[in-house]
Amino acid sequence: MKKTPIIGVLTWRSGRTFAEPSYFKKLLRASKRLGVVLYLFCPRDVDDKTKQIQGFFWSREKGWLSKRFPWPDVVIDRYRYRPDQAFKEYIAFRKRNHMYYANHRLANKWKVHQILSAEPAMERWLPETYLYSQDKLKQLLDRHSHVYIKPSNGTGGRGIVKIERTSGKYHLLGRDYQRKKISSTCKSLIEINKWLNVWKNKDKQIVQQGLHINLLPERSVDVRLLIQKEQTGNWDVTGMGVRIGPAHSATSNLHGGGQAKELATFLESLFGVARTQIIQQECHRLARQTALTVERHFGRMLELALDIGIDVQGNVWLIEVNPKPGREIFRELGQLQTYQQSIERPIQYARYLASHG
Repeated sequence: MKKTPIIGVLTWRSGRTFAEPSYFKKLLRASKRLGVVLYLFCPRDVDDKTKQIQGFFWSREKGWLSKRFPWPDVVIDRYRYRPDQAFKEYIAFRKRNHMYYANHRLANKWKVHQILSAEPAMERWLPETYLYSQDKLKQLLDRHSHVYIKPSNGTGGRGIVKIERTSGKYHLLGRDYQRKKISSTCKSLIEINKWLNVWKNKDKQIVQQGLHINLLPERSVDVRLLIQKEQTGNWDVTGMGVRIGPAHSATSNLHGGGQAKELATFLESLFGVARTQIIQQECHRLARQTALTVERHFGRMLELALDIGIDVQGNVWLIEVNPKPGREIFRELGQLQTYQQSIERPIQYARYLASHG
């Protein structure tokens, strides 16, 4: 008799509060349809002696419930960065490497950029990016009308500042670590550095060339692309969508008030049908090359979300890579079949690994 695959999902929890409860409920429902046992756990739920795990699952009638589960055949790592002690415990847990993971950890933004920029096939898609220093900030502002300062760790548009040089002044616009809008005006680079030193947290920062991706006036616009392993382990683009930030916002993230638009329709209104097809094909090439490069350097991956900038000339740029992405853009777009597929694919790939790993 064929064994039912057992899949564990490694995540943060505090009591019965989870990092992504809505997504996990959908993941658990999908696991039943796909014929696997799936449960959530955090590092302290693991009993190495008995090889059992105090896992969690969802009951519509009773909420989050817990019971002892067998050791997983495969683990999907959904533990996202958090600046706390629990995250340090998670890092120590991962370094033990005593479980079979569907996805390895990805390094911080700076390390990822270094890896990608060393790959000749990636060069044309990468904006100038450096580890932040006052000198590098000056160099980029001398060459470009605006730049971005980003935390090397972190997601969701938190801690990002856009610095724009206009007529002898510098306008700063961004979101703090609670996604609250921030803005300021500085008269010199020295003043900018003082402002940043007060505002930023202990994370390392990167400084990145600003791109002319203002496809709509006063709006931040980018493309969110999700590429995932399908059920036989091959990379495939699940879907893409445009994110349009609120007026006078440095970011386009949906959590920060952005809205989603269907990609082809949006691009066709700006570039026409033929050019739109070329841009979409370029996005696919970028996604596949990024996935192969990341996997070659960091180990097996499950899925990657790419934030892609399309400038006013129609050129494609890689802004950021996220190894533990959301997928709500497809629900926002009403692409419910794509949304469902984006939830099921990680389970299908983990199930494949359980039987072929």
